[in-house]
Amino acid sequence: MTTIDYSVWDHIEVSDDEDDTHPNIDTPSLFRWRHQARVERMEAFQRKGDELEKVLAESKKKLTEAQKKVKELEGASTDEGKAELAKAQAEEKAARKEERAAERKLDEYRSEEKKQPWNVDTLSRDGFSKSVVNVKPESKDETEEEKEEKHKTFVEKYEKQIKHFGMLRRWDDSQKYLSDNPHLVCEETANYLVIMCIDLEVEEKHALMEQVAHQTIVMQFILELAKSLKVDPRGCFRQFFTKIKTADQQYQDAFNDELESFKERVRGRAKIRIEKAMKEYEEEERQKRIGPGGLDPVEVYETLPQEMQKCFDEKDIQMLQEAISKMDPTEAKYHMKRCIDSGLWVPNSRTDGDEDDKEGEKDEEPKYEEVKRETAEEEK
Repeated sequence: MTTIDYSVWDHIEVSDDEDDTHPNIDTPSLFRWRHQARVERMEAFQRKGDELEKVLAESKKKLTEAQKKVKELEGASTDEGKAELAKAQAEEKAARKEERAAERKLDEYRSEEKKQPWNVDTLSRDGFSKSVVNVKPESKDETEEEKEEKHKTFVEKYEKQIKHFGMLRRWDDSQKYLSDNPHLVCEETANYLVIMCIDLEVEEKHALMEQVAHQTIVMQFILELAKSLKVDPRGCFRQFFTKIKTADQQYQDAFNDELESFKERVRGRAKIRIEKAMKEYEEEERQKRIGPGGLDPVEVYETLPQEMQKCFDEKDIQMLQEAISKMDPTEAKYHMKRCIDSGLWVPNSRTDGDEDDKEGEKDEEPKYEEVKRETAEEEK
């Protein structure tokens, strides 16, 4: 059986006129002054909380930048690089300390906020303008296989909805769609949107990539907010949209900076993927060209002397034999063997039917009747 805790009702400032007043004092005016003073105290307290959240956001951003710098400098071999790495590590340590201090101050503020007595202003406030489900995310560590299977199952079920969210543009549309589909507020959606961005950039759909990137950062900001508040992300996404739509310039700049940084990372990942695909394609084509001796005809052609390359270009066997006759025998034999092993040339020894003639010619240079230049010319 669930027990209701009624202690939250112990300290409620319900009325402005609960105290006795002097008969010579204008009571309505006194009530207005008291009310105004309380409202100003509440606003000042709220501003303090907003400022602490900004400080925490800035410290997180600073720590992220410091960690990124350390990662870039890892593996430095020069003395200058090692010095830069040590400096970056010191900055990371300081940033982490600053973040912890900011989190501690914000926790103290929230603890103090819970102790604030209720009054006519807070009691009459719309309690459903935002929902915060005070449930901590599961701390159970998942294996990589479990994460992959969870992501795969989620995407198979909600891929169409995730793509729809990725195409939205207006804050209000995004908030409404997540209100109708709160199951989308999770890591799996953010991960799929990241992959979607990279795919679009590879396909050179740059404008569409930037749109989906915006929605990706929206989801990531919601997840970060939930992490800082230690609540379920589904319970605080409305709070994010309230903040972003009414945010000051500093908060908006933080969002835009993260968005631009993310788009640059997407472009970098897309470039790497394209380069990898090109290398794989080139290797496949190279394997198709490999000759009987395991050599690539294109690579062999590029290492031939200019005179021999000209023979290939002209497809003139007589010219080739003349060029070979003018070369050092060892060098000529080396190049011709590579041509044979690559399939660039197909040798055919003379067969006259005379065994004696064959025996006498076995030490002679082989004759060549076919030039395989198609592949090399296409690559050239």
